[in-house]
Amino acid sequence: MPKALLIYNARLLDECTDGPGAVLVVEGSIRSVFHGYFTSSATVENFARAVLLEDGFSPDTPIDLYDALGLTLTPAFIDMHVHLRYPGQTHKEDLQSGLHAAASGGYGTVVAMPNTNPVVSSAEVAMRIEREAAAIGLTHLFQAVSITRDFGGTDTTHLDPIEKKYVPVISEDGRDVLSAATMLEAMSKASEKGIIVSCHCEDLTLGEQAKPFRAEALEIMKSSGLSAWGSDDASDDDETDAAVDRIDLALSRANELLAVAEDTSTVRNLMLAKQAGCHIHIAHVSTAVSVSAIREFKNDILDEMDESAANEADAAYQAFEDGEAFYPSKNNADGFAVTCEVTPHHLALCGTDEPYIRALVNPPLRSEDDRVALIQALRDGTVDVISTDHAPHTLDEKAAGSPGFTGLETTFAVCNTVLVRDCQFNPCRLSQLMSAAPARILGLKKGCLKPGYDADLTLVDVDEEWTVDSALFYSKGKATPFDGKKLTGRVKGLFIDGRLVLEKDLV
Repeated sequence: MPKALLIYNARLLDECTDGPGAVLVVEGSIRSVFHGYFTSSATVENFARAVLLEDGFSPDTPIDLYDALGLTLTPAFIDMHVHLRYPGQTHKEDLQSGLHAAASGGYGTVVAMPNTNPVVSSAEVAMRIEREAAAIGLTHLFQAVSITRDFGGTDTTHLDPIEKKYVPVISEDGRDVLSAATMLEAMSKASEKGIIVSCHCEDLTLGEQAKPFRAEALEIMKSSGLSAWGSDDASDDDETDAAVDRIDLALSRANELLAVAEDTSTVRNLMLAKQAGCHIHIAHVSTAVSVSAIREFKNDILDEMDESAANEADAAYQAFEDGEAFYPSKNNADGFAVTCEVTPHHLALCGTDEPYIRALVNPPLRSEDDRVALIQALRDGTVDVISTDHAPHTLDEKAAGSPGFTGLETTFAVCNTVLVRDCQFNPCRLSQLMSAAPARILGLKKGCLKPGYDADLTLVDVDEEWTVDSALFYSKGKATPFDGKKLTGRVKGLFIDGRLVLEKDLV
């Protein structure tokens, strides 16, 4: 006999809704959404039974009742950019630890990057990893496949048999494709299949020029006992001050080169995608110049749309200004589409300030002007989604200069704190950035509290203040610049396909 789940006494929050209510789940999907204050189950249970009777279910159909205790029920988050290090790097992360971290962070779906050992370069390997992840029974996993075979930079023949329904995303994340001709070839194949090309935009030759400056900074940091993930661990003495000055100078030189590397590659990849007529997704945008280029290409697409489509897009923009749903379709008749993501650390941290200039990540943390430009790009719709770029390393690897932070378990709190609390973002917009928009990009019926949508749901306390302690993370990666920081907003539970898979500290 089918079993129903009724979550009541909740604040319902998605891209269009913010108010009290309850959600009825049947067989893994949202069946009905009831709006109103239901602090006890009696009234709303009667509504739910009436709906079930309409659908032909027995009056005795069991309904599991879940009291949300006034907490916020929102569509589970969707992360288009994680590194789970599987296969081959399980000392950093594995499917068990990574998916538990994702669940703890409120994520119902993640897209894993292929920079593993060996590189994921076939649909068969990707599907095997997805089956292993599904057997764990937590967060859903899509495994991306590399743009070039084994990240070799020249061969794209492995893309020929790939189908979108099994592999919706290809990416060379961790690096870019050096050859423009090879990238155009891969994008053309992706265009034919409707596959998203997720681009790590970084000119590799400029990246090589930045390496000696980073190496110089790391050597000084190691001898001075300073971390490479933004901890405020510098002692207050003349010798340390002198070392910090030398570190800052070296890293500033590296970061200047890496900014140019990102900007030139962003424009190149956008131009190649336009030529190929593919859907390009720009990963971890971090500079004002790059976000301006993306905005320009998106506006060009809108200019090429016919009048009715343009009017629809204008209406969507106005809806956003009014605090309602906002997600204009930015693609032209040739199939060229542009979406992009930003990370919570690029939104929250200024990379020219101490100690965050020493928080090594690719792309680097940028200037305050860049950070403000990213927030503005969230406001005007240039940026489509927030992704974690969850990149776990051991502490020894971080000390040796491995770039990246763990992020799955802190992203909601960081974004709720920085965007909603500090910048007065509409919480519906944050839900859109973390749930509805990535679901649409990936073609998933998730991300909204609407009948017929998958019942991947996250329960959060948007007001709870807590202090990050990375030692308590499910992730094996403990390096985060937010360690010890006080944040507001905490994930309290996660439902996957209507099953409660995580619950913590509700009372």
